[in-house]
Amino acid sequence: MTVAAIVVAAGQGARFGGLKQFADLDNESVARRSVRGARSVASKVVLVVPVDYDGTGEGADVVVTGGASRAASVRSGLVECADADIVVVHDAARPLASPELFHLVVDAVKNGASAAVPGLAITDTVKRVRRAGESTVVDATVTREDLVTVQTPQAFRRATLEQAHAASSDATDDAALVEALDEVVVVVPGEQQNIKITSASDLHRAIETIRGGQ
Repeated sequence: MTVAAIVVAAGQGARFGGLKQFADLDNESVARRSVRGARSVASKVVLVVPVDYDGTGEGADVVVTGGASRAASVRSGLVECADADIVVVHDAARPLASPELFHLVVDAVKNGASAAVPGLAITDTVKRVRRAGESTVVDATVTREDLVTVQTPQAFRRATLEQAHAASSDATDDAALVEALDEVVVVVPGEQQNIKITSASDLHRAIETIRGGQ
């Protein structure tokens, strides 16, 4: 089964204060490292970039311009994956995802799943909250045993992912679009080191993690 990957790097990095996906990460850009990770399973890597991108492609095979939302950006990349059986979608802001994690989600789809995502069990107590005037108050304590936090890379049968995007315009991740089709999404073990870079401190932590492993 042929595999293509879409690395989403089209965000504006408002919380980071700039284009975090192109920040320097131990002598290479964040996006370049994410592209390299995706290439561990994919014969074709598509990088989705902002409209004003002026780089050299970060090692990707194809570079396309993203849309107004994350889902629109994925759809821009999906157009370039028409010849693949499996499509992996990965956030450029998660540059520490290991090749093993990419293989886990792809193998789950090869073994029959429509989609596969990495998930981490929640160890903290989780509470649902609500606004009460000027305050935020606890509404309920949520049972955490049935909850996970989800990461990328996420793998999909290409036809299923295309159908999901055609049926729904937007969601926080592509798995949610597939869930809306009542397809089963398999959860594989995620990685603690697979952090999402949203702040300067996250970038420093990622650099420390890389240098600690060398």
